[in-house]
Amino acid sequence: MQTETLIDTLKEQLQQLITDPKHFLVEVRVKPTNNIKVFLDGDEGLPLSDLVSYNRKLYKALEESALFPEGDFSLEVSSPGIDEPLKLHRQYVKNVGRYVEITRTDEAATKVEGKLLAATEEGITVETETGKGKKKDVKQETILFTDIKTTKVQVKF
Repeated sequence: MQTETLIDTLKEQLQQLITDPKHFLVEVRVKPTNNIKVFLDGDEGLPLSDLVSYNRKLYKALEESALFPEGDFSLEVSSPGIDEPLKLHRQYVKNVGRYVEITRTDEAATKVEGKLLAATEEGITVETETGKGKKKDVKQETILFTDIKTTKVQVKF
């Protein structure tokens, strides 16, 4: 089975398994070795117990569907880690108030770091700071999703 077709089939199966409206599918990846990685998230986070439950349900569904007749597959279900870029509008909404690093789609791949203030259907608003003390300058910038290559959440202490 083609990888794209397999991913579409897996997404359909997952959509049927996700019963909580606060949970959503972010991405499915399949390696040539039939290693399946599923990334799920939730508007208010996703407890480990729910990830375990989804893993068990999907594993059982995969065995019953005979997509892998030899049983030669591995399955990982997790939430996207801090190193994974934001992909869906719901993830942006969930992370409002956090610091992010945005890489633009321009030729220089310009980076913008700041606090995510809002997420609309068209783009995001970020608060950026330059300078320190009396020379500190705070600006708000709206960036359209079409101008964003990647966005990653930053951990600030």
